[in-house]
Parts: sequence; structure tokens; C-alpha cells
Amino acid sequence: MKKQVLMVVAAIAMVVLATSCQKVPQEQIDAAQAAIESLKTVQADLYVPAEFAAVQDSMTATLAAVEIQKSKTFKNFDAVKAQLDAIMQAVPQVTASAEAAKAQVKSATEEMVTTINTILAENKELGLKAPKGKEGAAALEEIKNELTMIENTVTETTQLITNGDYLGAQVKAKAAHERAMAINVELKEVIAKVKRW
Repeated sequence: MKKQVLMVVAAIAMVVLATSCQKVPQEQIDAAQAAIESLKTVQADLYVPAEFAAVQDSMTATLAAVEIQKSKTFKNFDAVKAQLDAIMQAVPQVTASAEAAKAQVKSATEEMVTTINTILAENKELGLKAPKGKEGAAALEEIKNELTMIENTVTETTQLITNGDYLGAQVKAKAAHERAMAINVELKEVIAKVKRW
């Protein structure tokens, strides 16, 4: 009888030791952190910031859970491992979202560049029709200089697209588009006034 009791106590002690000696899943943690770093490589933090932040927050919570388990007598990292698996599954989805967002920004910016070039060509034609009086000549010279600046911005934008900086290109393209449109409206108004006179 004593032997049986001792065997049961020994079995319980072995189970307790086995669960309390569970090790931190360091390899999984390292892999998850490396995967999150790879998201920065594809610029997920810039193109899909909400999704990137969600993965980072999940990792922060997981690391906090690891610390809580480390402080316990009976350590259990099963929940931590499940969280790490979820992070590893989320990373490819976020990567795909970032690539799709990049492609969308690139395409939209390229379309905007085409539109700007069309507006620039129209502005040059309108400049020929605009009144050339004393004030008109000075205003037209100023517009001509602005159109040159916009053309330079378009060249810079195209270079940024070639270099893969689609967000930077988008910012420049938007500014150039707004200015080209403003000049277009201004020229049309001046020509319309002259026609009315």
C-alpha cells in the first residue's frame, strides 16, 4: 500500500515538474519578431499602418504574457505558443495587403502624372490665347515659370516612382496636379473675360 501511495505521489511530482519546467518558446518568439521585421522591409508600416500596428500590438501582448508565465511557479506557455502561431499566420496576409496597397498607390500616381501632363499641354495652348497686354505679359511669364516648375515636379515624381517611393511620388503629384489645375482655371477665366469684352 505504501508503495502504491509513493508511486502516485512520484507520478504527481513528475507531472508538476514537467509542467513547471516548461521552457520559454524562444525560437518561436525569435521567428515572430523576424517576421514582423520583414513587414518593415515591404513597408507595411507605411502602406497598411493599421494592420501592421495590429500585428505589433499582438506581439507586445504575447511578450507580456511570456513575462507573466516566467514569474509563475507552474509555467504554461501553451497560450503564448498559440498567439505566436496566430502572428505567424497574420504576417503573410499583412505582406499581401502592403503589396496591394503599394500597387494601388503606384497606379494612381502614374495616372495622376498622365493627367498633369494633359493639363500642362492644355495650359500651354491657353497661354497662347491669353491676352498679352502689359499686365498680361507679366502674368503669362509668371505662369510660364510655374508650368516649368510643375514639369520639373513631374520629372521628380517619375523618378520617385522608378525608385519605388510611391508615397513620396504621390505627395509630389498631388501638389503638381493642384497647381496645374489652378493655373488652368485662372487662364480659362481670363480668356472668358476677354471674350465677353
